[in-house]
Amino acid sequence: MRSQAVVTSIEVSAGGLIVSKSNPPMAALICHRNRGGGKDWCLPKGHVEADESLEQTAAREVAEETGLQGEIITKLGEINYSFRVGQTRIRKTVHHYLLKELSGSLSAAGDPTGEVLEVRWFGLDELVEVLAHENEKKMAQKALELLL
Repeated sequence: MRSQAVVTSIEVSAGGLIVSKSNPPMAALICHRNRGGGKDWCLPKGHVEADESLEQTAAREVAEETGLQGEIITKLGEINYSFRVGQTRIRKTVHHYLLKELSGSLSAAGDPTGEVLEVRWFGLDELVEVLAHENEKKMAQKALELLL
């Protein structure tokens, strides 16, 4: 029996860190179930739709997953990683942006996939401690340096 060849798929997503209008500012994070069944706090993000710029995707995904409309301040950076789903290796690039809150109210009700379990405000000084992934912690640290 021959084993199937691994197919590589390229995915591009965008999202970001949205900060509140409050003083001191806070940041909205989403919680979702990880592959091990536990819960992870992370930055909102999702796939780029047809004819959408990375900035438009970031703002849309943040709005869908947090309930907050935001305006992009600047790009924080990109995260690249790979993972496998069956015989498919997925190489993913996520473009992260820093956004300032314009309107809305904190809610995961607009998440079309239903993957967001909870959305919550965190103090900027809590982000590195709360975020589940090292690469997202680096994006949060960069945002802190820009904001403080």
